[in-house]
Amino acid sequence: MKRRDDVLPPVRSQRRRLLRAAGGLTALGLLGGCTQLVPGQRPPPQFYRLSPKSTFDPDLERVDWQLILEPPIANAALDTVRIALMREPMEVEYYARANWTDQAPKMVQTLMIESFENSRRIVSVGRESLGLRADFVIKSELREFQAEYFDGPIPYAHVGLNVKLVRMPRREIVASESFDVRFPAENDTLPAIVRAFDEALGSSLRALVHWTLRTGQTLYAETATS
Repeated sequence: MKRRDDVLPPVRSQRRRLLRAAGGLTALGLLGGCTQLVPGQRPPPQFYRLSPKSTFDPDLERVDWQLILEPPIANAALDTVRIALMREPMEVEYYARANWTDQAPKMVQTLMIESFENSRRIVSVGRESLGLRADFVIKSELREFQAEYFDGPIPYAHVGLNVKLVRMPRREIVASESFDVRFPAENDTLPAIVRAFDEALGSSLRALVHWTLRTGQTLYAETATS
């Protein structure tokens, strides 16, 4: 796996002394309240976050059951805070000094939960660690979460989610679906690429909420009448 250092050019590392021995105490006193970048030191990484979905179909039915969302599983290349990119189908790289605010699967799980909450169509939704007694559990896999340069110099943000709806307490998989979205960035800069990720993930989250509530409600109603 490589770093894409050409996005933010690296600075050559140089070893220089900040203070000379003579008058060291005085110099330290002057610098004590200052934050200075050591010559040759790279700037700190930038951190980016994405947003949950907040708009849904007005006719989306309200449900009375409870839902748990497990954190998505992901391969090692995506289970990281680093922002992945692919210029070749078989090779994963990363943007230099650019990170998500959390590991990608955990960030996506949080945005899933917030999107369900924003729908205001479900009684309760949360993480398994909260001890919620759920009627359904969503198990998911984050299969794609990278910028792709396959079609030219301007990338697409590619988000791919596979989800399984599990009925409790039997832990029976009752439905599954995949959501796969590619959204073009406006240009090859990190802010534009992150906005493309936000659009691609937002489309996937909206479809996930609709599918889960409608599918779960149908199954829940069938169980209640049987």
